[in-house]
Amino acid sequence: MSHEWFLSALGGVAIGASAVLLMAALGRIAGISGIAGSLLSGAEKGDRGWRVAFLGGLVGAPLLAWLVRGESGLGPPQVSWPWMAVAGLLVGFGTRLGGGCTSGHGVCGIARLSPRSLLATVVFMAVGAGTVFVIRHVLGGTSS
Repeated sequence: MSHEWFLSALGGVAIGASAVLLMAALGRIAGISGIAGSLLSGAEKGDRGWRVAFLGGLVGAPLLAWLVRGESGLGPPQVSWPWMAVAGLLVGFGTRLGGGCTSGHGVCGIARLSPRSLLATVVFMAVGAGTVFVIRHVLGGTSS
């Protein structure tokens, strides 16, 4: 019997806990685009360690789960590599335009009752739903 719902709930708890711990310990918001962007743009030396550790955990945790479970749980890509590249560029553009990413606005901002983050999250979700509709029903799907 599979317990994907449990693993998903556990992942949600881990994301929430990491956001709370980062805010409590360092007073920082767990927005991945801000963490990665500041690291890549030359964050101050004293500020680099926690950023590297946080991003390392994002990569290391799934690898550890794969080693423990013997599978990643991801499955094959649902779209072709060119579509993934286009999607990544659009997400990057949207992140800059929206002043943050889904983790910063959706997880941390809503938890802080930020009106800006609530609006940004509504826009993220609406654009995501619209994109899925257009790709699946107007363009005819994107199977690789």
